[in-house]
Amino acid sequence: MVIMPGAMLGVLGGGQLGRMFVQAAQQMGYPVTVLDPDSGSPAGRIADAFICANYDDPEALEKLGSQCAAITTEFENIPANSLRKLAKSCVVSPDAYSVSVAQNRIAEKQFLGINGFAVAPFAVIQQADDFADQDAAELLPGILKVSQFGYDGKGQIKVSSGAELLAAYEQLNHAVCVLEKFMPLKSEISVVVARGSAGEMQTFPVAENQHVNGILDVSIIPARISPQLASQAQEIAGQVVKKLNYRGVLCVEFFVLHDDTLLINEIAPRPHNSGHYSINACVTSQFEQQVRTLCGLPLGSTAQLSPAVMINLLGDVWRNGDPDWNIVLQHPSAKLHLYGKAEARTGRKMGHFTVLNSDIETALSAALHIKQQLDQS
Repeated sequence: MVIMPGAMLGVLGGGQLGRMFVQAAQQMGYPVTVLDPDSGSPAGRIADAFICANYDDPEALEKLGSQCAAITTEFENIPANSLRKLAKSCVVSPDAYSVSVAQNRIAEKQFLGINGFAVAPFAVIQQADDFADQDAAELLPGILKVSQFGYDGKGQIKVSSGAELLAAYEQLNHAVCVLEKFMPLKSEISVVVARGSAGEMQTFPVAENQHVNGILDVSIIPARISPQLASQAQEIAGQVVKKLNYRGVLCVEFFVLHDDTLLINEIAPRPHNSGHYSINACVTSQFEQQVRTLCGLPLGSTAQLSPAVMINLLGDVWRNGDPDWNIVLQHPSAKLHLYGKAEARTGRKMGHFTVLNSDIETALSAALHIKQQLDQS
């Protein structure tokens, strides 16, 4: 079914990803309703209609489903049952199954393993007794990660010994966890893929990602890897989407080992932070592609028009008040994106900027210089 401009679309989640989806949809002629429990949510503030309620509120879901032709999600921690309910009255993408897999690290790793995708060695930790298991000892040093609701480095702790492992488990309130072996990495990359209802796919260029404290800091596109490795990553990402029978936009994050072996770190059933560059650097952004997959429209070209470097702007930059945005705006090929969040907090994603240049190293140098100036302002 093709849903044409003028029809109301819905999005569960009112953060920056929802905001950028709303902007893309409105530009294409679709009004949007946002459902989010935060009355000041960035997406809710610019939406055509806003429902302030929890994601599992029956009345709110009924209202959303009755007024929207199609509904998508902003992040993977939406209750899968809410998506099942909505799917009875309108198009929902991604579907409940895909979200249920991606929102639980155990289900995600089991799905990847069953389908032959390489991941880092891991063990499921359901109780303290599991630490005595020989498999757990062989995974040290490692990273203990909560199985659900962890993101941007939250809910994960590096551990090097049995004592640290037990302390970390206490710190995570005895939640069900995954202990993942620490792998020495050459780099981290990601691939955003869009898949339509008929199985057609478009893959975005590979992003090279650098993290600080578990939060994405810099994305470099195209990634500075061999064309062969880039093609391999895109091929694997496409296979993940097919195995999930996924419809929509999805990101696959990879670890690159020193011998160029690719391991899947995690999958995100939505547009991704590392794909924000596509707004300025590609024929079709990941958010327009999200609209297209949701509405059954032909997929847009993902051709990259210019090399790009994206820098995340965290709340830390606001420590002395509003930053001097002229530092970014005076650069002729820098594009500033602020998310409209009312309160700047340490580690909170408040915006990003993208620098374009025909030479990727020149773009990276300029982006890092702007970043340094903002940090010092």
